[in-house]
Amino acid sequence: MTDHVHDLRSVREATDRLLTAVAKLDNAALTEESHLPGWTRGHILAHLARNADALVNVFEGRPMYESGTARDADIERDAGRPLEEHLADLRDSAARFMATTEHDQDWSRTVELRNGVTDLAANVPFRRWVEADLHHVDLNIGYELCDLPDEFTEREIVFLADRWSGRPDVPPVTLRTAHDGQVWRTGGTEGTSVVLEGPMDELLGWLAGRGLQGAHLAVIDGDGLPELPPL
Repeated sequence: MTDHVHDLRSVREATDRLLTAVAKLDNAALTEESHLPGWTRGHILAHLARNADALVNVFEGRPMYESGTARDADIERDAGRPLEEHLADLRDSAARFMATTEHDQDWSRTVELRNGVTDLAANVPFRRWVEADLHHVDLNIGYELCDLPDEFTEREIVFLADRWSGRPDVPPVTLRTAHDGQVWRTGGTEGTSVVLEGPMDELLGWLAGRGLQGAHLAVIDGDGLPELPPL
């Protein structure tokens, strides 16, 4: 089973990195575009705070969000706040999440996330780590895919490769690193097989639809870089 204690430490570290970086911004910077289409930096910060509260709901057996419409409305409501309010909300919501994880509980139980997705409770801390670190990249403030911890990048590649496995709209794809030959496989069984090679941050960029989205990956075999559906 996943080491949730280790992952919770990583969540704290990622949250600290995020708060330190965001504290250097100003109100005007929060209204500027992020790397996510249609979202300002303020939208991302609002989402991160509300996601922390949503994961508290998950641990306490409530629906993650009241509804998709309510989730989106909360983000829009909070996106335009001044920096100090965003920072306070990020700190407070992160503290509520961490406090919930300190309660005695069965980490091997299955919990329900958004849109009917289920997972082990022990995997939820890693999901929060993904939110904190990947959205830090999305803020477009100088923290890039290549800056992510190596452990994070490798584990997120594994997670996303599994997510795209078996998809009929994705051809069979083999991913491998150029420096040490690590290999992951994803996609379905139909279509021409593709082999992509490059550094781990570029492989993650393709899988997650971030950065250059794999544009610099070498296509070793196949018809070119496949286009993935939205996450």
